[in-house]
Amino acid sequence: MRQETWQKYSEWPLVGAAFIFLAAYSVLVIVEPPDPYAAALIFVVGATWLAFGVDYIVKLLLAPRPGRWFIRHPLDLLMVVLPVARPLRLLRPFTLRRVMERAPGTAIRTRLMAYVIFSAILLVYTVALSVLHFERAAPNANITTMGDSLWWAIVTITTIGYGDYYPVTTPGRWAAAALMIGGFAVLSMVTAAVSSWLVESVTAATRVKEKIDEPIGSEELAHLTAQINRLHDQLALNPGESASGPAEGQTRKGPR
Repeated sequence: MRQETWQKYSEWPLVGAAFIFLAAYSVLVIVEPPDPYAAALIFVVGATWLAFGVDYIVKLLLAPRPGRWFIRHPLDLLMVVLPVARPLRLLRPFTLRRVMERAPGTAIRTRLMAYVIFSAILLVYTVALSVLHFERAAPNANITTMGDSLWWAIVTITTIGYGDYYPVTTPGRWAAAALMIGGFAVLSMVTAAVSSWLVESVTAATRVKEKIDEPIGSEELAHLTAQINRLHDQLALNPGESASGPAEGQTRKGPR
């Protein structure tokens, strides 16, 4: 209970910290500003690390079973240990469980596709930043600009892999492995959403066709026949009038 209270009040501040980290890390890696700006950005990155570290320790201490919580929440630990994982905190308020609850099928698929697209963009950008940071100063590196790194990340997450750019450092290769796994998960979710939509569309079309082709039952036929007979009797008794009688507020005029 105390852990849930802590998480409720710390969730959005940590989302803000993740956004600040991503902005500071982007400027630090892409622009490479001189001191004292670089020192200020490094301080901001360190402050976000401290915020994530405090959050992790508090959650671990407040958990009813700390050992079990530690095993079941590896992503929280990765956000503390690996800087590249901290921007993933931006996805925490929009977990798959929250995305998919209390919504019809079409709305779920729309939310799921939006969630997947945002996750893929965030993953591509953060991994591209990380790989550029690791690779740029390495000997024989071929990823030396943000454009090269983004191109490499896009062809990697889509499993195309042209091979024109590739990481040569060990941290860069680990980041590439994480991106490959993330790309596989993204493609799997997209495939599942599209397959679900196709199955539902085909099922709906089949039901409509079966309903159209279904013969009229004896009870329904008898009901329709009775309605036709009543309408025929009304027209025979009141020729020239509609089945509902003369309009309201009008009287029938006799011959002059």
